[in-house]
Amino acid sequence: MLREADYEVVDFGDSQQMPDDDYPDFVVPLARAVARGEVDRGVAICGSGVGACIAANKVPGVRACLIHESFSAHQGVEDDDMNVICLGGRVVSNTLAWELVATFLQARFSGAERHCRRLAKVALLENGEAES
Repeated sequence: MLREADYEVVDFGDSQQMPDDDYPDFVVPLARAVARGEVDRGVAICGSGVGACIAANKVPGVRACLIHESFSAHQGVEDDDMNVICLGGRVVSNTLAWELVATFLQARFSGAERHCRRLAKVALLENGEAES
């Protein structure tokens, strides 16, 4: 569906599902590509979406969130510059997943001063420089 909507797609998934597949093996390369700017945004999917979100957020520069509804799909980008959306393949229907991904990809970061200030504080946390 992404290709049909004229998005360029880089697939970090496995071409053939194996019993010993683990979400970090696929999510971390995606997250690193986002952090390096090799891809603009990422879509990470695992069973519940929780593991994908945890793994993606371990990569500095990634702002991933587990999304189940449309408001957060755009608000997360507009206010928090979310760059990876995480979905639960076992809990979100194909129709809803497409709606969430399309909403996420169409949203743009506002660049508002308060949002930039907050993101700067998050960046300090990533770098271990934030006060406790």
